[in-house]
Amino acid sequence: MSAGQASPAAKGSPEPRVPRDPVRALQHALYRAAKADPGRRFHALFDKVCRRDVLQRAWVAVRANNGAPGIDKTTLAEVEEYGVDRLLDEVAAELRERRYRPLPARRVLPSGRPSRVVEPGGGA
Repeated sequence: MSAGQASPAAKGSPEPRVPRDPVRALQHALYRAAKADPGRRFHALFDKVCRRDVLQRAWVAVRANNGAPGIDKTTLAEVEEYGVDRLLDEVAAELRERRYRPLPARRVLPSGRPSRVVEPGGGA
């Protein structure tokens, strides 16, 4: 069977719709690969995370969400004052050069009473 005979267009069905947005196209490709092989493991995603368009999309999602300050306690206003493009360019460069080191995350431990937050280094 030739490649033309195996294609969806050759069978009379429409060509699959591929998103024009590059980030959405990446998400779609990863989704399809995972669906095609449920046991597949994705080992080479780091280069995708470093992409400027992916980082920009992440910022848009955080901004739309009114994201809370993270472990570094940096607010959205502080990021915008510093410069979103400047920050994303720096993060992308640090990621590509493997210099990015996130701060340790806070852990919430179950205790039967309202959540208790454990700060990095063991302090509560």
